[in-house]
Amino acid sequence: MPEPFVDSRRLTGCNLYFDATGAALETAPGLAFDDATLARWADNIAAARDTLGWPAGEVHVRRHRSGASLAFAAPFDQLYAATEVAEWAWYDALGLQATEPVVDDEGASRPHAATFPRDEALRRLQGLAAGEARPALVALRAQATARGLPFLADDDVVSIGAGTGARSWPIQALPVVDDVPWSQLHAIPAALVTGSNGKTTTVRLLAAILRAHGLHTAHSCTEGVYFDNALIEGGDFSGPGGARTALRHAEAQAAVLETARGGILRRGLALCDADVAVVTNISADHFGEYGVHDLGDLAAAKLVVARAIGSDGLLVLNADDPILLRQSAMLACAIGWFAADYDLPLLAAHRARGGATCGVRAGELWLSGAHDGATLGAVAAMPLTLEGRAAYNIGNIAAAALAASAMDVPAQTIVGVLAGFGASPDDNPGRLQAWRFGQARVVVDYAHNPDGLRGLLHAIGADARQGRMGVMLGHAGNREDDDLRAVATTVAGYRPERVILKDIAGYERGRQPGEIAAIMRQALREAGLADERIQTHLDEVAAARLLLQDMRDGDLVVLPIHETAARDAVVAALDAMRARQWRPGDPLPERNGTSA
Repeated sequence: MPEPFVDSRRLTGCNLYFDATGAALETAPGLAFDDATLARWADNIAAARDTLGWPAGEVHVRRHRSGASLAFAAPFDQLYAATEVAEWAWYDALGLQATEPVVDDEGASRPHAATFPRDEALRRLQGLAAGEARPALVALRAQATARGLPFLADDDVVSIGAGTGARSWPIQALPVVDDVPWSQLHAIPAALVTGSNGKTTTVRLLAAILRAHGLHTAHSCTEGVYFDNALIEGGDFSGPGGARTALRHAEAQAAVLETARGGILRRGLALCDADVAVVTNISADHFGEYGVHDLGDLAAAKLVVARAIGSDGLLVLNADDPILLRQSAMLACAIGWFAADYDLPLLAAHRARGGATCGVRAGELWLSGAHDGATLGAVAAMPLTLEGRAAYNIGNIAAAALAASAMDVPAQTIVGVLAGFGASPDDNPGRLQAWRFGQARVVVDYAHNPDGLRGLLHAIGADARQGRMGVMLGHAGNREDDDLRAVATTVAGYRPERVILKDIAGYERGRQPGEIAAIMRQALREAGLADERIQTHLDEVAAARLLLQDMRDGDLVVLPIHETAARDAVVAALDAMRARQWRPGDPLPERNGTSA
């Protein structure tokens, strides 16, 4: 229910988080504990439930490579209390007491329950839970669930229904059940999109298709929350907060919600009943967080979206992804498969059973399902595919087409959007945007892991370039060192003539300035890139400008930019250069737009 609450404790070495069903605790790497400690934690949860009058429910204890994930079900209106119960139980299991107070959103502090002896701690937890309990909220959710209506709650607002069929109330002024205008409330068509790469592109494309179908559409993604493609609020809104904002838009007739791994693991899903969910692919990224250490763990986290698919919904999966293929055997929902080859045996067999599929046959994209064997046009003519070279975007297109078909969009509408989407830089900003200056090319993209970079560099012909290649390289700090090295090694394989290493402002995630650049520099050198080809300049915009100023005719400059403000500044500069018919060797416009 509430907004993110993450509490790191040096003493116990744990992170706390919750979703609408309970609370969880993640132990920190290197913390020493044994199975008896974990058993004591579970026993403490049972004792707290008994004291607080909470019903018995699930308790999960999962050991993994770097520690353990501990979780338990709790009343959804008492989740702040549940996080303190989880931490008290952990302190007690370790035989420790808290030394840090609990600080609320207003900055007020109070002693943590784990500061006190066991009996007093339980008494304080009982008072905390009782003060947080909201019987009226519980009653509203029960009635909304019984009526099949979306129920969205946070610290400030409760809403029932979605879009044009939603009503909202302040959390401090909830109506009684009989005062809710139930007959006016309804859901709207909604899609969830997750995966390692291509989420935002797929969200934007699907939202464009729904708009072309005549539906006023809200969408949320890593760039912000939008209504009919107009920005409502900027920032990374790929979690439950962004989903709630999109679903609550009073004029929305449909919603497409980017559903990132971090949001799923920390807060679960905002929407628990969607018409369609998409998993684009699974690739190495974010290992080491929340007990995710391999591709199987990552796929399991992303496939949580399958739980939001109702009996009439569709889960859209990538048949070219071996991890998704393997884990799909454990799913009970209806699946639509997409692949590079429409005649892949899996897809052919799925169609024979009446299943939905999408893929390429003889250069055209074919869709089956609601549209029996409809062609959506020549792949090379679709702007997103770069004349068919951007294979990863062909997958994103196929996924969006399957999702749109499941949301009852006619084939001819899908065809029309695919024929034009991506031709304008406003369609998919920050993804595969390209400029040409004389014979030199500049590409801005969001590629952020080895698979994404490999797909990008292949699509733009980096392995067959005529001139030099310059690359800007950096990453967020919440990746393991091996992940950072893998990104650098991928770029080194294309033998760039120049690499400038950067930081991503605001995404250091606990690392020191220049720490990520140093790790990547070492990986580049170990991969055989000469030291004189590598430079460090931590400011993203300044790093991009260095590569642009050094550009010659025939060169290729690749700018993976992840922070929105930096990307907007670089794109504005590139647009200004194009407007002035800039050529390599000319002075760059200043950062304020004037000439150097």
